[in-house]
Amino acid sequence: MTIGTVKRTISFFILIVGAIISLVPFIWLVRSSLMTSAEIFEFPPKIFPEEIQWSNYIEIFSIIDFFQYFKNTLIILVPVILGTIITCCMCGYGFARLRFPGKNIWFGLIIATMMLPSAVTLIPTFLMWSELNAINTFWPLIIPAFFGGGGFFIFLMRQFFMNIPRELDESALIDGASHFQIFTKIMLPLVKPPILVVAFFTFMGVWNDFFGPLIFLNDESKYTLALGLLQLKGSYASDWHLMMAASAIMVIPAIIIFFIGQRHFIEGISLTGIKG
Repeated sequence: MTIGTVKRTISFFILIVGAIISLVPFIWLVRSSLMTSAEIFEFPPKIFPEEIQWSNYIEIFSIIDFFQYFKNTLIILVPVILGTIITCCMCGYGFARLRFPGKNIWFGLIIATMMLPSAVTLIPTFLMWSELNAINTFWPLIIPAFFGGGGFFIFLMRQFFMNIPRELDESALIDGASHFQIFTKIMLPLVKPPILVVAFFTFMGVWNDFFGPLIFLNDESKYTLALGLLQLKGSYASDWHLMMAASAIMVIPAIIIFFIGQRHFIEGISLTGIKG
């Protein structure tokens, strides 16, 4: 056995162990969702339930308005993804390909916002939306996505745009194309992988967002899925088996989307350089 074969064997072993460790929480979630609440906390813990409780998944829909929460989540999710993709692509293109006064300063300020905890801006943000009479509406959760979508996404798109040869821009300008035409017809088709990365991260952020809806939404009819699951937690007792079943349902869309687009997702991460 050669040294290279030994190294590959060790690498595969480490990856397999890491994958198993990563899957343990998900396996535990699915296992708990098929048990009674009492079985979940038995010690020593059971690996499999004595009787599979498929009724847990059915009972969820009779306790909480699952479809209403799902609709509310989609109302927020779709425009946020579109707004984030459009604006972060525009900002990334501007910082990577255009020249304007103070470009590096502005980009530095955007990167600096990544180090600012959201808790610092929470009260001013809430007061601002309160003055606009937008509390208990979806607007505070949607509108910010149309202003860049976050420093990380702008940075990601800028780095990818900077890796595209400038000869493409110059050739298009010589042919009389405007910057808008260059951006929409030449650049965007070349940056599909990072766009999918942005879309996936945005989806995960909105789909699992609990804090935002908790702060800005008051009516139960406007709750998102992440916030609606809180209805399963009582003051003195909680339906843990139902919470596990609902959580398992929430995980499924993220897993499906990742497996469908994993090739482009990984490509978008690996090809994003550090130029500039």
